[in-house]
Amino acid sequence: MACNPKYIFVTGGVLSSLGKGLASASIGALLESRGLAVTIQKLDPYINVDPGTMNPFQHGEVFVTDDGTETDLDLGHYERFTSARMNRNNNFTTGKIYDSVIQKERRGDYLGGTVQVIPHITDEIKRSIKLAAASADILIVEIGGTIGDIESLPFLEAIRQFKADVGKENVMYIHLTLVPYIGTSGELKTKPTQHSVKELRSIGIQPDILLCRTDRYLSKDIKSKIALFCNVSENAVITAKDVDCIYEVPLIFNKEGLDDRIMELLHIWTRAPRLEAWETLVRKLREPEYSVTIAIVGKYTDLTESYKSLNEALYHGGIPNNCRVNLLFADSEKITRDNCKAMLSDADGILVPGGFGSRGIGGKICTVSYARENKIPFFGICLGMHVAIVEFARNMAGLENAHSSEIDKNTPDPVIYLMTEWYDEKTGTIQNRDADSDKGGTMRLGAYPCHLKSPSLASEAYTTEKISERHRHRYEFNNTYKERFEENGLVISGVSPDGELVEIIELRDHPWFLGCQFHPEFKSRPMDPHPLFRSFIKASLKASEFRRLSPS
Repeated sequence: MACNPKYIFVTGGVLSSLGKGLASASIGALLESRGLAVTIQKLDPYINVDPGTMNPFQHGEVFVTDDGTETDLDLGHYERFTSARMNRNNNFTTGKIYDSVIQKERRGDYLGGTVQVIPHITDEIKRSIKLAAASADILIVEIGGTIGDIESLPFLEAIRQFKADVGKENVMYIHLTLVPYIGTSGELKTKPTQHSVKELRSIGIQPDILLCRTDRYLSKDIKSKIALFCNVSENAVITAKDVDCIYEVPLIFNKEGLDDRIMELLHIWTRAPRLEAWETLVRKLREPEYSVTIAIVGKYTDLTESYKSLNEALYHGGIPNNCRVNLLFADSEKITRDNCKAMLSDADGILVPGGFGSRGIGGKICTVSYARENKIPFFGICLGMHVAIVEFARNMAGLENAHSSEIDKNTPDPVIYLMTEWYDEKTGTIQNRDADSDKGGTMRLGAYPCHLKSPSLASEAYTTEKISERHRHRYEFNNTYKERFEENGLVISGVSPDGELVEIIELRDHPWFLGCQFHPEFKSRPMDPHPLFRSFIKASLKASEFRRLSPS
């Protein structure tokens, strides 16, 4: 069927943040459970070419794919809920679409014609959709934004045309909307849904299925009312009920009959869904025997979406350890040497995540010292590894003014520095990069290989010598200091195949202290927790038990 794929378009109405990404990922999980090959695409209406330079406070985390594409955080949901692996064809923005059209116009591809939104922009959108569907039975396309946003109109027009282009039997539209409960009157209100569908229909799209976000199951009467006023079948009105565990969403949708309705409307015959693994997963997350508290010390703690993949990877790490993971967010700008213990005293393990810039660096360095000196399990990711090396250089290797040149360009000991030569996986050689190019041009992005040294925490966790992990950074470990650091107790346990790039560091005399240059959270899955997070949570659980047994 992949040669003639089916298309499901997911739109959202009433307000943003209703959960289109989770809904799309959950639909993908349901269809996969029936044996179908699924992939998912996000079309974002903002003009940025990609979210790589956007502030995490505005947009949440940037998710990175194996091919080095910086994408929307929803692609992380897609990978966690399905076996599909995302690439540059799974995320297009208005900026990316217009950039492609303008390049074609400059080359003369339009033969001197007037370039317009219709048909040139909409045709480019449709071409991008088909690129993502190349090897799938079903492509789920999530349209970013909310119905009524002016920015979304070209995308909506493109998917409206799509039904005529590929045949109505190959296309369906799912609209996610809101059915709020008004406590003072004790009623569920359907009017927001009616208005949202009216807006969608006014631009030529009649939804086939409505996902109604609400805090309770919809009664038959409410479903009948919505069906009547929105011109859909009653069995096409699906409760998208609030859940305390996001991995329960596919089970809720299945209980509501969503996958059966999709199969019926797209004329697909499949096996019955196999959801035992999802049921087991939800049970393990809800009924753990133990619990640990992990402190995440960063500068984006006011918006936890900034660390979405990281948060989920920590939860995943608890699953094989039969353990609930409680997250304690600590603002690195508020941490000092004097208050560090008070702010982090409840933590069984400490994690310093990736990031850019100097804000909060002092607090992160204090955090590393606290974890090192008190033998608390520590996990440093990307920038977190950098501050761990700076702290080690200052306090263990006698380099009092050591720093990262990202933070202090005049430091006498740049233990982390900007390389203009990086390992190229395709050619197996070190390649020059232009350090004066644009922001993305100086970054090491995507999957790179790494060789592990044994014995080490890393090799014990991975149980293999060769791994591949996703990167997103500019600055690297300065090999000039390698020998001095190793003499003082630093263990370099992971390097690039040619030995030039340091990927993982550990401490010799510490129960669990590890920093990695890459972002392991991007490859963690609920059904397949990342080895480093599994090992970190195991060590934190052991530390938690020790703390409880020790006298106060």
